[in-house]
Amino acid sequence: MNILLVGYGKMGKTIEAIALEKGHEIVDRIDRHNLSDLSRYNGSNVEVAIEFSQPSTAFDNIRYCLENKIPVVSGTTGWLDKKEQVHKICLEHEGTFFYASNFSIGVNLFFKLNERLAKMMEPFMGYSVGMEEIHHTEKKDEPSGTAITLAEGIITNNKHKESWALGTGSSRETIPIISKRQGTVPGTHLITYSSLVDDIEIKHTAHSRQGFAQGALKVAEWLPGKKGILGMDDFLKI
Repeated sequence: MNILLVGYGKMGKTIEAIALEKGHEIVDRIDRHNLSDLSRYNGSNVEVAIEFSQPSTAFDNIRYCLENKIPVVSGTTGWLDKKEQVHKICLEHEGTFFYASNFSIGVNLFFKLNERLAKMMEPFMGYSVGMEEIHHTEKKDEPSGTAITLAEGIITNNKHKESWALGTGSSRETIPIISKRQGTVPGTHLITYSSLVDDIEIKHTAHSRQGFAQGALKVAEWLPGKKGILGMDDFLKI
């Protein structure tokens, strides 16, 4: 495949290494130093763009690709207030947009486990739920996109929860999310249901970026011929 990397930080470089091992071609690497080079590409010379850039540039990068017939696999978080605009652009241009807050297969199974547990806990009002996420110090946004997805999974499946909030102070209807930034931690997410008599915890710990990068590349390989707005449920058929 002819792959355009949009964002060339640690994730972009990890994806590049795996893609080259598998025989794919990286047509270019776009980052903040050469953003103008993006204008050289369109659907005739790129099969897919894998976008792991920055929250401040993600929307413009994705918009350009969709308007120029380049299918997009995006994993950037922190820009999702504009996600509906991207969906509209994608549909208007009959494009292909695949977004996931986390491409790890293990994390996506964890999402489903989280939703199931939230539904099971709904009748038991003696438990309060909270979340903690830990990432490396270079991560720009907090809470993480994965933490937001987990919180949304609880809210959808437990009628007693209406929103999430960053920090510890919250109402009974709100899920508190504590964000920590430590060293080079790839990503840890802990959900705890606490009562006076016991705690129930589920936890996902990433050991490296390899799982995220492998998942993003597998999605890119799966994407040709697909149209519209897609996500990990479509890919995994969960």
